[in-house]
Amino acid sequence: MNISIIGDGNVGSALARGLERAGHRVMTTGHDAEREKQLAESGEVIILAVPYEAIDDVTATIGDRIDGKTVVDVTNAVTKDERLAVGFNTSAAEELQRKMPAAKVVKAFNTDFATTMDQGQAKGEQLTAFVASDDARAKATVLELAEDIGFDAVDAGPLENARLLEPLALLNIKLGYELGMGEESGIKVVR
Repeated sequence: MNISIIGDGNVGSALARGLERAGHRVMTTGHDAEREKQLAESGEVIILAVPYEAIDDVTATIGDRIDGKTVVDVTNAVTKDERLAVGFNTSAAEELQRKMPAAKVVKAFNTDFATTMDQGQAKGEQLTAFVASDDARAKATVLELAEDIGFDAVDAGPLENARLLEPLALLNIKLGYELGMGEESGIKVVR
């Protein structure tokens, strides 16, 4: 698959490594408007791995180039003082879908640390990648990509459930950083 990752920081780079290792063709960019436009046009799947506060700039830049495409929202809707930026009546992913109504938005990978994203594991344990979307085909694609990396991919239901995944990501951040579990930790669903 041709995958475009907008954001080449820790998260974007880790996803790129994992997806490339699985045999996908991955192109990445940092903050470069022309390159963002090119990648939005050329990718079959577009992964937005940018800080939450950069989403408006990125969506304005890529515009309708992503119409009809799967767009994966990896952002953590968290403020600088580590609080939820969006409440429980909506989610960052749902707001992204409103900004990009012709895209197929999928919330995924936001509940995992960048240090675990290239293999889907922490300390030898397979982690869970929760995948939520209103588009069945887009969701199935991202579930497969998560499995390709090495995650236990779990269908987390409709995009509305991003309202639950975004606070779960904040809990994981607090467990890792404030409560000392570190970045080599994560969430696993036992089923």
